[in-house]
Amino acid sequence: MDYARLWFSFRGRLNRGKYWVVTLINLAVLFALFFIGFYTGSWTAFTIAGIAFIPVLVSGFAIAVQRLHDRDKSAWWLLLFYALPAVLHGVRDELVKVQETTAFFLAFACIVLSAIISIWALVELGFLRGTSGPNRYGPDPLASM
Repeated sequence: MDYARLWFSFRGRLNRGKYWVVTLINLAVLFALFFIGFYTGSWTAFTIAGIAFIPVLVSGFAIAVQRLHDRDKSAWWLLLFYALPAVLHGVRDELVKVQETTAFFLAFACIVLSAIISIWALVELGFLRGTSGPNRYGPDPLASM
């Protein structure tokens, strides 16, 4: 198995099992690094954690793209799944500054919509099976098992 391709390739397809393994390993590495930084209070540990965050972030995007390919979807879906909730949170932050009832309800709507999109992304990437057989992004990753 080519681990560099598994972690960092934006091509091909990835099944749910490998998606979760890579995701959980990435989260464990980040958690351990930030825990060490907080525990020691060392700026060096925080700096190392910050630097380690970059490949973990790239890996997260890569495996999300591969999962979308397995679902026979374009990587452009990541704009909906990742960017739109971030934009909605920014809008919510601005609405909270306004002291009006309407702004409060709009801010709440932004939170709810962001949560719905995030849950949809979780289900799409982590729980739904990919397309059976080959698709435009490559062969079925489960067919070779």
